[in-house]
Amino acid sequence: MARIFQQNELEANTKRVVGTYGYMSPEYAMEGVFSIKSDVYSFGVLMLEIAWELWNEDAALELIDPALDDSSIKDEMLRCIHIGLLCVEDSAIDRPTMSDVIAMLTNDNLSLPSPKKPAFSFARQAHISDKESENNSIYWASISDMVPR
Repeated sequence: MARIFQQNELEANTKRVVGTYGYMSPEYAMEGVFSIKSDVYSFGVLMLEIAWELWNEDAALELIDPALDDSSIKDEMLRCIHIGLLCVEDSAIDRPTMSDVIAMLTNDNLSLPSPKKPAFSFARQAHISDKESENNSIYWASISDMVPR
């Protein structure tokens, strides 16, 4: 990834997308656009993956250290989930930067925007010409295969 960036660039394009699709930002995986916010998307997916697995196993309280048996910790946990949802916004412009994430985590008085539906829950529109659209759907899905490197 570092090779596609020039010094002082905030965004770069590539035709060769590499990585694990579930952790790649939608704009990188589908359009080859990598930005300083792409890692924020991956961070959010990882955060949500851990929380979801515990939630799905009916063990969400394991996210909280038992030594912190305080009702105020529930508000903090909800804030972390809220921040995680912001990190996986479909559009990169709607995602916070990592410095914004740190500020959100360390400043409880900082108000958070409402998160939108996560990107991985609905299809993105493909860029196709009018001629191609006559016979094709404008929505598509990707399939990830496990392959060795």
